[in-house]
Amino acid sequence: MTTTSDASNLPTATETVELAPSYALPIGLVLLALLLFWVQPWFSGVIALLAVFLLFQTATIRLRFTETALDVCRGEKCLRHFPYQDWQNWRIFWPRLPILFYFREVKSIHLLPILFDPKGLKICLEQRCPTIS
Repeated sequence: MTTTSDASNLPTATETVELAPSYALPIGLVLLALLLFWVQPWFSGVIALLAVFLLFQTATIRLRFTETALDVCRGEKCLRHFPYQDWQNWRIFWPRLPILFYFREVKSIHLLPILFDPKGLKICLEQRCPTIS
């Protein structure tokens, strides 16, 4: 299995790739909560709680791109399995500051915060779902 932390290691579409974590979103929310504390303490607390939750998720959740599906895993346990053949569309919102990953399957829609390497995510998506954008 390949773990990617940057786009310089271009994996093949047949390799299993586990994306490296990215703490940018949770740390950004912590900073926002600190700034808002002096203006809106309650709202700042809510943002801080969200940031702590996302920090925990970043530390424990991994995305694995296999030859046939995207797996969402915690440790070695696969929590969800999303076969590419069921995908209808995908998109990374705000590419310059990627914070949200959207994909639609035949039966459902999924929105995930970007808690992993956004460049590696885009490379894997383009390799495994090239006709969908």
